Amino acid sequence: MKLMHRTIVIFTALFLVSSLLSVRAEPDSKDTAPSLKGKKVLFVWGGWPGHEPEECRDIFVPWMRAEGAEVTVSDNLEIYKDEDFMQSLDLIVQIWTMGTIEKEQEQGLLKAVKSGIGIAGWHGGLGDAFRNNTEYQFMVGGQWVAHPGGVIDYSVDVIDKEDYVTRGLEKFDMHSEQYYMHVDPNVKVLATTTYNGDHASWIDGAVMPVVWKKRYGDGRVFYNSLGHVASDFDVPEALEMMKRGIRWAAESKYAEKEPWLAPVYK
Repeated sequence: MKLMHRTIVIFTALFLVSSLLSVRAEPDSKDTAPSLKGKKVLFVWGGWPGHEPEECRDIFVPWMRAEGAEVTVSDNLEIYKDEDFMQSLDLIVQIWTMGTIEKEQEQGLLKAVKSGIGIAGWHGGLGDAFRNNTEYQFMVGGQWVAHPGGVIDYSVDVIDKEDYVTRGLEKFDMHSEQYYMHVDPNVKVLATTTYNGDHASWIDGAVMPVVWKKRYGDGRVFYNSLGHVASDFDVPEALEMMKRGIRWAAESKYAEKEPWLAPVYK
């Protein structure tokens, strides 16, 4: 009888330990990396050629396809008017600096993002497109206004060490345009840059967001002001943040809404 009791106790203990280990083995939701596998992506490129949209297309489209995404490539904004197609997407990646967008094209884009489709982009391709369209700028969360000194040396500070997009990354240097932007206060800032006043004395010490996340309606929005030309993505941190931001935005329809209001940064 004592032997049977001891056996039951041992098996019960083993079962409890096994159950505990299996629970601990479950990945924490914060550690589950977003994925492009099976996602439907629209990559739209065009506008001012100085930002090398074609060369950037050739960096990101093959990578997204290698990640398992179904990617449609368009060099025309008319595709934004196709509501059925737009609603079938998970993500829009746009690089279209300056230029103009027709009312129905803009409405198609904004409606898609507001309904829950993610959007991601970089530099002027997202943050200096369609300068006359303020609702579009409201969606992006910022608008380029200057790059003092043109192409210069500067540093980027990673200020959010916990976010998926920036986790494990440290401060790094760029030789590119240091974008000065008008920024929506309702964004989650992940990285910043600080001006030294060499090219505009009145902004000495100003801290400017470089990378942010936000929401427009139900859609995730990711923006990175780096990427003046394709070779900017030779900097590993610049490329890695952009890839992670694209993956994060592609989960817009499926992931829980994140808390946004984090405008304070050092």
